[in-house]
Amino acid sequence: MTTRRWQSLLVNALRFEAGWLLCVLGGSWVAAVAGGGLLTWHLWRSGLPGEWRFIALFALLGLAIDGGLHLLGGFDFGNQTLVAGLLPLWLWMLWPLFATLVYHSLAWLWRYPLLAALCGAVSGPLSYYGGALLAGVSIAPWLLPVQGLVWAALCVGISRYVSIAATKPSSG
Repeated sequence: MTTRRWQSLLVNALRFEAGWLLCVLGGSWVAAVAGGGLLTWHLWRSGLPGEWRFIALFALLGLAIDGGLHLLGGFDFGNQTLVAGLLPLWLWMLWPLFATLVYHSLAWLWRYPLLAALCGAVSGPLSYYGGALLAGVSIAPWLLPVQGLVWAALCVGISRYVSIAATKPSSG
């Protein structure tokens, strides 16, 4: 792998981490500006043809999953403004930002579905736990184990999706 490719993968991962911190620490207004800017930068500078569709689908999936967990009492956002009555924008923005990793810095992971599931089961709940602490969000005791299962399943699903998509001709 060339040095330029490694740099691109590192920038992709660091862009996500910066976005995560800005969204969690800055709240919804910062998430709208910084997250929107980071997504635009990603699609302009390193996005693949048609990748925007995957990112948009993943954003909707995030609204459904985390929104559903909120409706079940998993999150208490206090008096934060919620998108569609479900999630604060800063939390929702993390979903499309994560999606920017799938075909780039995490592309290697999807060849190993069991490892992807393990990584999702561990890193998903840790991300929610850290984000909740930093953003002042209360979480139900059952939420982190459920998030482990959700992210394990999501990562296996991404592995399958990526492997199926790799066998289809590109349509831009």
